[in-house]
Amino acid sequence: MASNQQQSFSFQTFFEASKDAPLFSEKPLPSTGSAHLPRRRTDENVEPGDRPLWQRLPSWVPIICWIGTSSFVILQNKHILSDLKFKHPIALTTIHLLFQTIATRLLRQYTPLIDGAKELEATGKMNREVFIRKIIPVGVLFSASLVLSNWVYLVLSVSFIQMIKAFTPVSVLLISFAMRLKEPSQKLFGIVCLISVGVAIASYGEVEFHLVGFLVQALAIAIESTRLVLIQILLQGMGMNPLTSLYYFAPVCLAVNSIILLPVEGFQPFYDAVDLVGIPTLFGNACMTFALNLSSVWLIGKASGLVLTLAGVIKDILLIAGSWAIQGSTITGIQLFGYAIALTGLVVFKTQG
Repeated sequence: MASNQQQSFSFQTFFEASKDAPLFSEKPLPSTGSAHLPRRRTDENVEPGDRPLWQRLPSWVPIICWIGTSSFVILQNKHILSDLKFKHPIALTTIHLLFQTIATRLLRQYTPLIDGAKELEATGKMNREVFIRKIIPVGVLFSASLVLSNWVYLVLSVSFIQMIKAFTPVSVLLISFAMRLKEPSQKLFGIVCLISVGVAIASYGEVEFHLVGFLVQALAIAIESTRLVLIQILLQGMGMNPLTSLYYFAPVCLAVNSIILLPVEGFQPFYDAVDLVGIPTLFGNACMTFALNLSSVWLIGKASGLVLTLAGVIKDILLIAGSWAIQGSTITGIQLFGYAIALTGLVVFKTQG
């Protein structure tokens, strides 16, 4: 029998933990006995006192960490792009992605947090063909969503952006309907109408309404919704947690951003990074974006679906209040009324939809 050829994935600088362990190999699915993976201890097999401290903490700790890091990153991104006049959303996103690409590789090398990637590659679920057909398309959409979402901080307030984002579940539903992944129903139609009316009222009440910013945010939501639906279609059953997903997607997004950075924003971001913001601030911002991903993994592992939904609602409310208190955003009664309607629809959708 001819021996099987193994081909290493060409982007090894992105996806190699070490030279002796290439990430992507095109080999037949091994038998159960041929995959020599260390058996990870499960919570059922570990005494509570033997678990790491972060796993023994109560559920409210990761909730507070996630709400805190998420709110801080959003407000700081707004501060850097708008208040400090660093008007380079592609450059800021590229800095984040570079940090996350490096950090996820270090985590894979020295911690068990990204063991999921090793399992995917050892079982053949992740190889060159899967990466090209599934990871790259989703990564390109992810990059566009990140850049556009950061760009709107230049023209819209954080409070208004959060209100518009309440429309995201509606966008996901509409795309799911179009791709026949979900069947329309009267209940879902009612939820769509409730959220849509709420966002429309909130938009109507915006004092500093910016049409281009609103349309760009709407486009970012449409792209992000498409990405979420594609993940459901292409990556279903692969069992990737947020950190494992970031391990694969961050280099793709970094490559896309690197291609468009100079043609779109030129060399000015390099000067402004030093003169307007400062390297320590940008480095700290990148650290916080990665801390947000770590807290997301921690929260998902500790909280139920209902708790996740309620934590998201609390975060959005605190962000709107923080935008008003810290950054001086103008919030009208009409906006609050509309957002309350949209939040009601959002909670119903997440808990019962």
